[in-house]
This record gives sequence, structure tokens and C-alpha cells, in this order.
Amino acid sequence: MEYAFLAIAIVSEVIATSYLKQTEGFTKLIPSLICAAYIVCHYTFAKSLNRINLNIGYATWCGVGLIVTSLVSIFAYKEKLSTVGIIGLVLITAGCVMVNAFGNK
Repeated sequence: MEYAFLAIAIVSEVIATSYLKQTEGFTKLIPSLICAAYIVCHYTFAKSLNRINLNIGYATWCGVGLIVTSLVSIFAYKEKLSTVGIIGLVLITAGCVMVNAFGNK
């Protein structure tokens, strides 16, 4: 169940973060209300930490959230990602895999 909570935390964080740009500084009501998904994000992330180590949970939450949010920015907002940015995302992914694979040893 803890990984289900972590997945919900990641999805809700990506949704809220993806709508931040559309809030225009929280002057637009609907996108601002969607950003309330951060409440769900932090609640479910905290619940996931009942059985997942903080280092594993946080690395997964941040890494997956960053990669998916980057993809949203590319496809939804037509933003560019530089070669250095791509390398950085690859390194973050490698770090998340390493923490998950060897973080409990």
C-alpha cells in the first residue's frame, strides 16, 4: 500500500506543478484550485513514509516527479530541453535507480 501512496503523491505533485504556470501567479482561479493537489501530494507522501525509508521515498518522488514534469513541459508547453538538460535528467534517473537498488544495504 505504501507504494500506492507514493504513486498518488507523484501523480498529484506532477498535476499541481504542471498547472503552476497557468495560475499566472495565482491570479487565475481554476488552475490555482488544481494546485491544491499539493495537499493530496504531501498527505499521501507522508503516508508512504510509514513503511518506506525517507531516502528511498524522497529519491523516487523527486526523480520521477522531475522527469514526468519535464516531459509535461516539453509536450504541453512546447518548451525545449538542452543537451545538458537531457544529460542531467539521465543522471538524476541513474541516481534514483542507485538509491532504490542499494539504499537499504
